[in-house]
Amino acid sequence: MAAAPAGGWTVESVAAELLACEDERREREPFTDEWPGLDLDTGYAIQDLNLQKRIERGERLIGVKLGLTSRAKQQRMGVHFPFVAWLTDAMVLPVGDPVPQSRLIHPRIEPEIVFVMGERLQGPGVTCAQAMAAVESVWGGAEVIDSRYKDFRFTAGDVAADNASSGAFVTGPVGLPPADLDLSLEAVLVEVGGVVTDSATGAAVQGHPGEALALAANDLARRGHAVEAGWVVLTGGMTDAVFAPHGSSTALHFTNLGSVFLSGGEG
Repeated sequence: MAAAPAGGWTVESVAAELLACEDERREREPFTDEWPGLDLDTGYAIQDLNLQKRIERGERLIGVKLGLTSRAKQQRMGVHFPFVAWLTDAMVLPVGDPVPQSRLIHPRIEPEIVFVMGERLQGPGVTCAQAMAAVESVWGGAEVIDSRYKDFRFTAGDVAADNASSGAFVTGPVGLPPADLDLSLEAVLVEVGGVVTDSATGAAVQGHPGEALALAANDLARRGHAVEAGWVVLTGGMTDAVFAPHGSSTALHFTNLGSVFLSGGEG
């Protein structure tokens, strides 16, 4: 873990600042502008500290999310490997509710294949097949990502610290056993304002969403954690994210997993 420069940021002060930015809907420049040594492991330490703070203020840990699992997202953000972050119950968006503009800075929507875990999955060495065997059901979903960094500009350490740009998420109406699906071929159409703007299949997510789940289990093992039974796992955006301002409407149409509709809310 990198040391902060003298008189500069620390794990504790960055964690406090990120939670303050989230609570105040305030964006800022990335910390690595001032602390170039804030690497991925340091970012994870900040992320874990803020998870404890979230739990202390009454939130409940319900799962994990993966960030930058698709090439489209990696190219867009300039970070060329995936990473893992936490989900709490405060991030659940009830079906039918609009994007929670009042608590987000600059929300974007991305389609996700979502797993609900039937069994505990602990790395290291977890394979895609082992990961999928632990899945109870598969859902289509939407993650409403947000970032505490201005213009979504960050390095790997910055975004890991920021809990992988967490905001909110919602799952669709259809949950199926994994054996009923070919997830590498499960497709999604992204419709914005009634116009289809993007599409992808599950193969965009590490070749197969189960690979992303295995990656999560193996990465968490390195940090002393496992993917627990009952957890929700967001496997990462299948396409690039679309902005979701007031007045917008976004629909995500999956081949077998139904459709997810999100309104940007009234302006």
